[in-house]
Amino acid sequence: QVQLVESGGGSVQAGGSLRLSCAASGYTYSYYCMAWFRQTPGKRREWVASIDSYGNPDYANSAKGRFSISKDSAKNILYLQMNSLKPEDTATYYCAADPGRGLKDREDEFAYWGQGTQVTVSS
Repeated sequence: QVQLVESGGGSVQAGGSLRLSCAASGYTYSYYCMAWFRQTPGKRREWVASIDSYGNPDYANSAKGRFSISKDSAKNILYLQMNSLKPEDTATYYCAADPGRGLKDREDEFAYWGQGTQVTVSS
């Protein structure tokens, strides 16, 4: 049973930084894509960033230049370093994973999800 557990959310002022973590367990696939999505009330989940098995990242335009996705494969932990945070980054952030070699960026492509962690950015 694959489990994804996010941590690291919190409240920060605009311009600040946060690092989110996602601890993965029960994952036996050789190749997989992991990603971060975010969601605000009343809206669909929005893709933020993905990383494939080889460490290749991809970012939504809203995240480029400010966010960095990485992973520690030995510890099975996914990270999202968020810098220069803006109030519009306020959301619940979700970790997602799916087996396969390529990068993915659609919500319906991911089979496994964490429970989410709240990020609040005040102006």
